[in-house]
Amino acid sequence: MKNNVFFWSIVVALGGFLFGFDTAVISGAEKAIQQVWGLSAWEHGFTISIALIGTVIGAIFGGIPSDALGRRRTLSWIAVLYLVSAVGAALSPAWVPFMIFRFLGGLGVGASSVTAPLYISEVSPPESRGRMVGMFQFNVVFGILAAYLSNYLLKNIGPDAWRWMLGVQAVPAIAFFLLLFRIPESPRWLLRQNRVAEARAVFERIDPATAEQNVQTILVANAAEEGPGESLWAPQYRRPVMLAVLFAMFNQLAGINAIIYYAPRIFEMTGLGQDTALLSSAGIGLVNFIFTLLGVNIIDRFGRRKLMLVGSFGLIATLALVARAFYTQEFGGMLVPVLLFVYIGFFAFSQGAVIWVFISEIFPSAVRAKGQALGSSTHWVMAAAIAFTFPYFAEKLGGGNTFAFFAAMMVLQLLYVLKLMPETKGTTLEAADKALVLH
Repeated sequence: MKNNVFFWSIVVALGGFLFGFDTAVISGAEKAIQQVWGLSAWEHGFTISIALIGTVIGAIFGGIPSDALGRRRTLSWIAVLYLVSAVGAALSPAWVPFMIFRFLGGLGVGASSVTAPLYISEVSPPESRGRMVGMFQFNVVFGILAAYLSNYLLKNIGPDAWRWMLGVQAVPAIAFFLLLFRIPESPRWLLRQNRVAEARAVFERIDPATAEQNVQTILVANAAEEGPGESLWAPQYRRPVMLAVLFAMFNQLAGINAIIYYAPRIFEMTGLGQDTALLSSAGIGLVNFIFTLLGVNIIDRFGRRKLMLVGSFGLIATLALVARAFYTQEFGGMLVPVLLFVYIGFFAFSQGAVIWVFISEIFPSAVRAKGQALGSSTHWVMAAAIAFTFPYFAEKLGGGNTFAFFAAMMVLQLLYVLKLMPETKGTTLEAADKALVLH
């Protein structure tokens, strides 16, 4: 029974692998793309952020097909988007078609960040839900690591190396699409559609001992939510909306996507050569992978708040030290890369492991897809803004001021965790939602 949930979660989390790969693969190709089509600084920034613009749109509207078509069918269409984007971007003859295909990949990333955590949270038992949903983020960072390593291995195969970097994503996209035929629909979505027998059959596969109790509890909760509460903006949902929006904003105000997208460029700013910078970027991917694995494995034991508290203190310290290194120009060889490795470790252990788990837990069933879409789209609006503006601010304000800003934002995150963030570990989705919704 546990193997069923584990297998389903692994399959759906492959959407996270493609999410991470698509997000990070551009870091190895961005300079070649700028040279091939002779892009200005503004055009270059737009090219890097076009996928994120698609991601924002995919996240904003990702809840609609999830509710209308079901979680599993929506994930199948996401797999198609990833495949078309990878092949199309790799074969693009000109800048405009390249932008279109990257945009389509972004749609897949955005919709995936809504639907995949949603599905996993809805099939997972309370005692292992953090770990199961956390596998989505684990696969995101696995995808980032795979992209960095792939870029490093392909960088010397010729003038079209960047096309191969982008095109290899087609292989996991095909695997994702085929494996989705092996998973059932979310039982909680089925109950929203009054398909009680089908939902009961899925719960039987999860745990026969609690199947009927789960069905009845969810039916009662669904009945209580019917009516005006269907709107995410109803007064009773103000607290989960506020929690999700702030959490998603702080996730990006840590500067994580600026570092993932522009890691080679940041390292070159400190005086490292291009090859060393690319290898250091792969190191970031490896640290991200290891510490996300750690966070995912202890999130159900220690809880979401404790991970966020430890992470906030670590992020404040490391970002402040990176800012100081830029202010003083005392880079000390590998000082900045080492500090950024430590920063990535703290981020992966806290924000990285917690974000999709926490947002997937705090909304009631009637608005869960909409709430997940709100949190995800807020995350990606901030990611797009930071990825688009980072090269400009790093050039105009310098690395010191840029990283000092990120450090200040993490002080605000610490206050959020201390004053506002509830603990959601070990409770059913229905119990967690009831505690957060105003009645």
